[in-house]
Amino acid sequence: MSLSGIEYQRELVLSAGEFVDVLKRSTLAERRPINDADRIHEMLQNANLIVTARKDGELIGVARSLTDFSFCTYLSDLAVDQKYQKMGIGIRLIKETKKHTPKAKLILLAAPAAVHYYPKTGMTNFPHCFLLDDINALNIKD
Repeated sequence: MSLSGIEYQRELVLSAGEFVDVLKRSTLAERRPINDADRIHEMLQNANLIVTARKDGELIGVARSLTDFSFCTYLSDLAVDQKYQKMGIGIRLIKETKKHTPKAKLILLAAPAAVHYYPKTGMTNFPHCFLLDDINALNIKD
């Protein structure tokens, strides 16, 4: 499959349907609330940096981020249609995201299936990450 004709761009608005469709065609749908339309809508509405890869107008890849454009950029979703994986599209989406936030550190949490992908891109594995899903898990002494 040819990489010619792929257009990378920042998009201010991305439809939930297109987003869910590319998540399904990648491996990311398993870990995203694709059946919760309100949550998907909020994810897109509140992201402030969305970079896409399109071939003949079809969305084949997306990088959805939250950033302050100065100190940090959290790349929350990096999805590439499985037909187009291992062709450099993911790394190009990372590069285009970084180009929009040159002063900020780019941060992401790797999906289990992608843990071995990111070191190949040149990104540094940083083991000091912490995650909180449930507020009740906090050890707060009142």
